[in-house]
Amino acid sequence: MRDRFSGSMVPIAIAVAAVCATISVPVTWTSAQTLPPSPQTKEGGVVLKTPWGEPDLQGIWTDEFDTPLQRSAKYANQEFFTAAQRAELDEARSAHYGGDPRQGRGTAIDVGGAYNTTFLTIKHAGPRTSMIVDPPDGRIPPLTPEAQKAAAADRDFRLALLQSTDACKNQEPACAGGKYDPTPSPRFAEPPPRYHAGNFARLNRSDGPEDDGLADRCLHSGLPDFGSLFGGSFRRIVQTPGGITMFFDMNQGQGWQRNIVMNGSPHLPASIRQWFGDSRGHWEGDTLVIDVTNFTPKTDVFGSRENLHLVERWTRTGPKTLAYEVTIEDPTVWTRPWTIKQEFTRQSEEENRIYYEPRCIEGNYGLPGLLRGRRAEEQAFAEGRGPDPRTKDSVGGVLSVQTDPLQ
Repeated sequence: MRDRFSGSMVPIAIAVAAVCATISVPVTWTSAQTLPPSPQTKEGGVVLKTPWGEPDLQGIWTDEFDTPLQRSAKYANQEFFTAAQRAELDEARSAHYGGDPRQGRGTAIDVGGAYNTTFLTIKHAGPRTSMIVDPPDGRIPPLTPEAQKAAAADRDFRLALLQSTDACKNQEPACAGGKYDPTPSPRFAEPPPRYHAGNFARLNRSDGPEDDGLADRCLHSGLPDFGSLFGGSFRRIVQTPGGITMFFDMNQGQGWQRNIVMNGSPHLPASIRQWFGDSRGHWEGDTLVIDVTNFTPKTDVFGSRENLHLVERWTRTGPKTLAYEVTIEDPTVWTRPWTIKQEFTRQSEEENRIYYEPRCIEGNYGLPGLLRGRRAEEQAFAEGRGPDPRTKDSVGGVLSVQTDPLQ
């Protein structure tokens, strides 16, 4: 992998390093002498084809640069950074993360954001100003009127549960758009407007596991994967005649696997919904095209749930490079489809020959502890031995990530 920041840039935590190690499965490389000549022959006589003649996408792949999903207004219609801009961003981010400033010791945002920058995987700024390449402005398209109403209802409910906390009193980022009221909201007794599917967003209560974000429950919305500062994002691709599987290793143990159906059969019936959707693939020349539908309404991609539709394109562009493009659409949520591009780099098989299974402990230990702790706080308050837990911010957030110069 390319050199990471030096000097003030913080090291990756041991737990994250374990996550980043990836399954070791033999990859079949065939010399040009054992197969008919191919226009894909690269240096050293290596042919990027499987023995049965399909483009070879196998390996461990990751994006070795940090690229924001959306383009900052600062760079307007600039699709690529200049070399000078990338150097400036690297320097600014090194200073930003290297100091690892506590977020006001003892404050709600400090305690809520217990993960400091030691747990983050910070890489050099990539060449693109955004992953989004269409629309040309590098921004997610506007929401439809119906999606705006749904998003507003979610936001109003979340802010109501925060209104009597220090987060709103001190106008912290977690309460952006909300107002402080010392009286806890009566909405604590209500269910959310719809299933709470926030990946990292939490509701300010712990009535049940669903009040916490998916990551706290050792879950992940899955597709599409935009990468993560929390431990990185890796995918292992394995091919067999007539089948392809991809294992995703991301964040701090939220690993998952998808199987690509390649037999030309139609999608599952609409009544069958899956966490990572239903993936049906075919080859268009040297590109693997995957159509993904049938998502569950319990996942959320910027407001899109069961109507999410993806068209992915995976293309091997060299011995160590893999181009990825995905078009994302949901006419009930966005006014038009949008497309992102990423370029992945192949990782060393030898260095990853020992694989440590991703283990996310939050859902096994941390989450039950949060629920028990909340019940203890409620009992103490009822007995006059402590503050009303509804006035405490349990949402938090890692402020350094929210204020990253690259965003």
